[in-house]
Amino acid sequence: MRTRVRQRGTTTVEFAIVGAVVMLVLFAVIELGRIIFTLNMLQEGARRAARVAAVCAVRDSAIADKALFANLPGLTTSNVHVEYLNESGTPTGTFDDIRYVRVRIANYRFPIAIPFINPTFNAPEFSSTLPRESLGVPHFGAAPAC
Repeated sequence: MRTRVRQRGTTTVEFAIVGAVVMLVLFAVIELGRIIFTLNMLQEGARRAARVAAVCAVRDSAIADKALFANLPGLTTSNVHVEYLNESGTPTGTFDDIRYVRVRIANYRFPIAIPFINPTFNAPEFSSTLPRESLGVPHFGAAPAC
């Protein structure tokens, strides 16, 4: 009978330890899925914005707006950088020299909810480069709305 009295509550303690570990792993898996989703949305935003930059007028505000399609928390137009490149891939300011368009999404940080770990995740830089198309200058008719 003394053995039962001494062991009373051990199941509760074991469940608390195992339950805490299981809950931590569960939340980590959920957060990992959220991080992967966010990284995919950043890459897709860079791709969409590069596509718009290739066909819209140079420095159009619609370019950065297309990168923000997913409404990620903390993502603003200041994270979106549009560059117009010449044949060698260096930035240029001359319209006739533009051959490529590159859109980068950089310096994006978002909060994560895993205990005991840094509360923000620094996303890597995402970029997408496409060859220029019309750059908002139509061969005939009116310029397309971006």
